[in-house]
Amino acid sequence: MSGSEASSGAPASSGPTPRMRWLRLAALLVLLVVAAVTVVRVVSVTGPPSRDQLRERAGLTGKQELLIGVKDDQPGVSQLLENGAFVGFDIEIAYMIAEDLGFDAPRVRFLPIESEDRARRQARTPDGRFVTVDLVIASYSITEDRRRQGVVFSAPYLQTEQSVVTRADSKLAPTTFADLAGRKVCTLATSTAEQNLAAAGAQAHGRNRISQCIQELYDGTIDAVTTDAAVLAGFVAPPLAEQAPPVTKLTNPKPLRHFDIGADGDELWGVNTGPDPAMRDLVNLSLEEARNGRNGKRWRTAFDRYFGYSQKYNDQQQVAVDQQPPPGPADKVEVRQWPWERSAWRHPNQPRPGLSAAAVRVRARRSSGC
Repeated sequence: MSGSEASSGAPASSGPTPRMRWLRLAALLVLLVVAAVTVVRVVSVTGPPSRDQLRERAGLTGKQELLIGVKDDQPGVSQLLENGAFVGFDIEIAYMIAEDLGFDAPRVRFLPIESEDRARRQARTPDGRFVTVDLVIASYSITEDRRRQGVVFSAPYLQTEQSVVTRADSKLAPTTFADLAGRKVCTLATSTAEQNLAAAGAQAHGRNRISQCIQELYDGTIDAVTTDAAVLAGFVAPPLAEQAPPVTKLTNPKPLRHFDIGADGDELWGVNTGPDPAMRDLVNLSLEEARNGRNGKRWRTAFDRYFGYSQKYNDQQQVAVDQQPPPGPADKVEVRQWPWERSAWRHPNQPRPGLSAAAVRVRARRSSGC
């Protein structure tokens, strides 16, 4: 056999061996891992914060109790009952937000707050001390004047408007603020209604508690009461049958009539979140999920239970708009959440395994009295 024949009979090269292919694959995987880690680190440093980072910035990490300033004398909105429970639409919104901040109902403490103290977030404890609360959720209308004074509002969570109630036996039937000229009219101190009354020429005087105004109306010492329709509607409607008696007692009650006075502009209620941007962002995230996410049913249930009920007794005046108002451009929040966090993160509103959502809420509500 010649040398050329021997050469032509040798086996041809068959390419990379299995070992070489595994080495190449391993090198590729290492490069992908390094690239992924680099991307995560860059996004973590330069991208938007995570929920946990917002909680830490807001001082909520390790915090045992969330203090919320609320009204205690507004039926259907926020009312303290003899059994120690707070009930109303604002209370449901407060529980929803608190749970999204990481606080279940037993770790939420409601404290009564007067209208003039909402801007400073100063509420009273049962022993009479003033304390600074974490949030104010107290039928607080968002206005530019209040923002200029330093109040930091969340996105709006309710849209209503100003209206008027009179005694049913009164001949006064106002359709505009001008019809109140020369009349004795009560409203909440530091409220947006005070300015409208003064401009209309009414004899306006403000009180810290709307229940004081309603009592004066019952007693016949004033002609009318004006404030937000969602607040007044609860005094026109009878109390819910299953509800315990309120702590704030009104004497000699009279039937009331509710009037739409065609006031310009809407009253948008917001949460006073305090000056911390992280707290504001966390509250706005919760409200956004109420508009477009998993909290939507809670908002709707609260609205139907309280304002849907009172609307039946306030046929001449719309109590509130039955859709959550959209946020403003400054209320949008961008938060970092990786796909694996999204699947592993257990939303605070989820009940523990083995308990229905209703059972969890009943248990929590009974142990969360102020």
